[in-house]
Amino acid sequence: MTEKKKRSLSAYSILLLIIIALAAITWFVPGVEKATLATIVMAPYNGFVDALDVCVFVLVLGGFLGVVTKTGALDAGIKTLVKKLNGKELILIPILMTVFALGGTTYGMCEETVAFYALISATMVAAGFDTVVAAATILLGAGIGCLGSTVNPFATGIASDAIVSLGIPVDQSVVIVLGLILLVVNLVIAILFVMNYAKKVKNEKGSILSTSEKAAMMEHYAQGDHEKISFSGKQKFVLVLFAFTFIIMVMSVMPWSDLIGEAAANSIFGWSSFLNGVPLGGWWFGELAMWFFLATIIVGIIGGLHEKVIVDSFLNGAADIVSVVLVIAVARGASVLMTQTGLDIYLLTAAANALNGLSATIFAPLAYVIYIGLSFLIPSTSGCATVTMPIMGPLTANLGYNPAVMVMIFSAASGIVNLFTPTSGVVMGGLAIAKVEYSTWLKWAGKLILILAVVSCVILTVAMMIL
Repeated sequence: MTEKKKRSLSAYSILLLIIIALAAITWFVPGVEKATLATIVMAPYNGFVDALDVCVFVLVLGGFLGVVTKTGALDAGIKTLVKKLNGKELILIPILMTVFALGGTTYGMCEETVAFYALISATMVAAGFDTVVAAATILLGAGIGCLGSTVNPFATGIASDAIVSLGIPVDQSVVIVLGLILLVVNLVIAILFVMNYAKKVKNEKGSILSTSEKAAMMEHYAQGDHEKISFSGKQKFVLVLFAFTFIIMVMSVMPWSDLIGEAAANSIFGWSSFLNGVPLGGWWFGELAMWFFLATIIVGIIGGLHEKVIVDSFLNGAADIVSVVLVIAVARGASVLMTQTGLDIYLLTAAANALNGLSATIFAPLAYVIYIGLSFLIPSTSGCATVTMPIMGPLTANLGYNPAVMVMIFSAASGIVNLFTPTSGVVMGGLAIAKVEYSTWLKWAGKLILILAVVSCVILTVAMMIL
């Protein structure tokens, strides 16, 4: 029996329809600038301009992975890892998800995860799973970490600061404890969900991927047999450099000044500015792109590749990821259109008015639902916090409720949205790298996301009632 051909819209079509829908809404909302045909046509371009630094980083990352792959080090390393696990491959899921979650809760690890999709996809396929497991491990792990942010300066940090700057105190102990509760509870649920699915795939009892998706997955990530493994010393050194490159990436974007103080950060990391003029802790996508570019050259030389091979491998790797760059650009276009028309501010003001005067048992869940909508329309966590907290924070305090809980309502709601929103370049870009269609992801993860949303809402409502 042949599988019925699956028909679904591409990521580009979904995003363009969202842009058109948002533009249409502006014509029925008073007080906002009406989106014109020119606004719609220019939205993808403006999104590209707005996300240029991310796009350049992703292109260079693709080239870097192309060169590393050409050395044969990744293939040999993955085969060796899977062979050593010898039937215990499931342990990769809780370990990796916990690592990504720690990155999310501490410094908002999000866009940086794009760098890991190709590697984790290849590893999971070699272990007998599919790329849905790979995408879930990264997206759910880091996403739940952001959902339960504790000291994440780009979520709870900015949100708290926006309220404190108005003279309203925010108890950081409440933020951290509530963040930990959300993190642990939701992460345990997600890990069990992913492991249960992974077992089914491993035992050939059902993968959600369509025939075309399976073919794309095998074409890009199948490693072949594991009987004969040649893992040279040169390849091992390349993998050490590969790991070192990512370690520096993580260290470079952590807000050390916020975590340990500006003086301590300058004392410890000030020397590192020699490379690109910015010390570790202050890098962003421009600096990261050039770091990976430098690492590409070093890996190619250490791997014994000739100059032409390095260049060709880099270009081929970048070409393979161009589709991801375009997805990120178009996704950002929706956010840019919202800002241009003022639709985001209008919806925020309407939401605040709807919450005024409600009891805690209604206020908390309704605020959570409203923040889900706002986070969908403003996919930037820091941007959403900056725009909304000067309104939502004082409203919470004036009603006699705890502003720290409102900070976590924002964090949890934006975290949930970042697990599925098509306006996020990370979601759409990551799924594109993993060769998982967006509709497939929604079908597979929809039930889990709903469970996580309900659990988070209950925890936050109880907190609002008792704190």
